[in-house]
Amino acid sequence: MIQMSQQGADVILPVKVVPKASRDRIVGELDGRLKVAVSAAPEKGAANQAVCKLIAKTLGIRVQQVQVDAGHTSPQKTLRIAGVTIDQMKGLWPAN
Repeated sequence: MIQMSQQGADVILPVKVVPKASRDRIVGELDGRLKVAVSAAPEKGAANQAVCKLIAKTLGIRVQQVQVDAGHTSPQKTLRIAGVTIDQMKGLWPAN
């Protein structure tokens, strides 16, 4: 199960990012994190931006509501998603 937590009006979402994939997609759950594959390379923040864009599109929110909170240069990141609840996020991806 993905280890999301509510922090005020934000959801904290742990993710595992696989850069340079063939396409952008949410793969599923891996060790309590949401596994996300993006086609962008991990250079100059491109993969981070691609992850934020994919999560925002999946949730139907603005990309500005999603930011990398920790792990900017690591494949294991923590995202902060503003203005949503854990209940709103349930069922949006596999193994949730």
